This record gives sequence, structure tokens and C-alpha cells, in this order.
Amino acid sequence: MHHDYKTKNTCSQLISFDLNGDKVSNISFYGGCNGNLKAISKLVDGWTVDQIEEKLAGNTCGMRSTSCADQLARAVRSAYLQENA
Repeated sequence: MHHDYKTKNTCSQLISFDLNGDKVSNISFYGGCNGNLKAISKLVDGWTVDQIEEKLAGNTCGMRSTSCADQLARAVRSAYLQENA
């Protein structure tokens, strides 16, 4: 199923991705550091929600308490919980 997640406190405004069971694919960030976010999207394509959370949750950016990577971890967990409620 396709999901869009509005980010909070990051340069990117939206994360778009597909969730099939617990596998995440087709990740796109809108806004933010284009090159870095394209790389993250390619690196974690096909990973599970747990794998993304394990590696990316809690990452910060500068003085912020979150980052685009952290927001991705939050987004995929939220979508997973919604689908499995």
C-alpha cells in the first residue's frame, strides 16, 4: 500500500513510500538534501520496517532532535501500525 508522511522539524516536507507487509520500497523525499536523501532511499529499498528503525531511528541533524532518516523510521513504523491495527 502507498503512504505519504508529512515530516516534522526537517528540511524535507514529505516522504512517500510503498509498504508491502513489512517491506518498504519506492521511497521518495520531497525537499531536503536531494543527493543524500536519494542515497538513503536506494540503500534501504527492500528493507523491513524493523531494519529501517534499527539503523535510522534516533539520528539527528545539527541541533534538531530528528533528521530525515529518523523521520523515515517514524513514517514506516506509523504506516505499519496503521495497516496492522
